[in-house]
Amino acid sequence: MAKVLVFQHVPAEPLGTLDPMLRNRGHRIRYVNFHRNPDSKPDIGRYDALIVLGGPQMPDQGDVHPHLNVEMRCIEEALKRDIPVLGICLGAQLLAYTLGGGVRAMDEWEIGWYDLEPTHQSAADPLFCALVEPHPVFQWHGYTFDLPAGAIHLARSSSCENQAFRYGHRAYGLQCHLELDERLINRWLNLPEYVDDLHLNGRGDDVDTVRKQTHELIGQSAELSFEIFGQFLGQLGERRSRHVLPSR
Repeated sequence: MAKVLVFQHVPAEPLGTLDPMLRNRGHRIRYVNFHRNPDSKPDIGRYDALIVLGGPQMPDQGDVHPHLNVEMRCIEEALKRDIPVLGICLGAQLLAYTLGGGVRAMDEWEIGWYDLEPTHQSAADPLFCALVEPHPVFQWHGYTFDLPAGAIHLARSSSCENQAFRYGHRAYGLQCHLELDERLINRWLNLPEYVDDLHLNGRGDDVDTVRKQTHELIGQSAELSFEIFGQFLGQLGERRSRHVLPSR
């Protein structure tokens, strides 16, 4: 069984669909919650994989949020050790930034449902070969990243060119939120700070519209999530007994 280190930045952005997939494979999960413990100094050397989740911070705000510098050092070490790394939203931006890719604010945010489109390199990738045509996924971000040198471009959207990439054979960055299920999206739509983002930075959709779209499209997103994340977790070995360490 693998030991998986998870970096979390806000309570509303947990592992989502990845949680039961990890549990069902018997892997041990250790959360580092930087929202609760911003001074945490995790040791990546004790783990077999690293997952970095989303959050409202920006990768170039290490002076304001010093834990981002800690996270990027852990990402560097994970890459050196060649263990699987998965970055989602902020996590993808941190992975790209660690590898020398630029990060910047977008002209227009992506909030809500957008089509994820494969690139010409998707079909040859072990994960993104599942993305054979445009597929609806949930987005919530106002920053984007440039592809690091040597990265493989795996997905785009009409308003954000760099939606997913692979670096080496085992590190993946996903700008979109494939880990979200309907319950988590509805939770976001009940939080004032997320509703403010939607009203201030969205494309004009209101909360009810996003809820309706979510109910209609979440099944397709869940299917793609299962396929892509299933292949990623396949790197961690066979299913064994279940055990999850308490969060810290």
